[in-house]
Amino acid sequence: MKIDVKRVKIVVTVPVEDTEKVREAICRAGAGVIGNYTDCSMMTKCTGTFIPNDEANPYLGERGKLEYANEDKLEVVCDVDKVKNVLVKLREVHPYEEPAIDIIPLIDESEFI
Repeated sequence: MKIDVKRVKIVVTVPVEDTEKVREAICRAGAGVIGNYTDCSMMTKCTGTFIPNDEANPYLGERGKLEYANEDKLEVVCDVDKVKNVLVKLREVHPYEEPAIDIIPLIDESEFI
């Protein structure tokens, strides 16, 4: 079976206080469209952990110390041709120096019909 990936899911963790700003920016850039609906997203509460190294400029926490951060995992679907612009906008508004971003290819259900 040859599968043509036309959409992806973009997943990013965001400090709770910045979730709406990030969600709005990526939806304005073209993510979060499902059929006749825009601004479609899923948010899940989570706790992120990290240790900034000596070269880091952390938004939260201190270099060399384990940090626990209250975050939202924000998920949106996105057409492949819009991903680059969405990522640019995401990085413009995301407060982290190194946001954790996953891009997951999606298989359209029509591939199985």
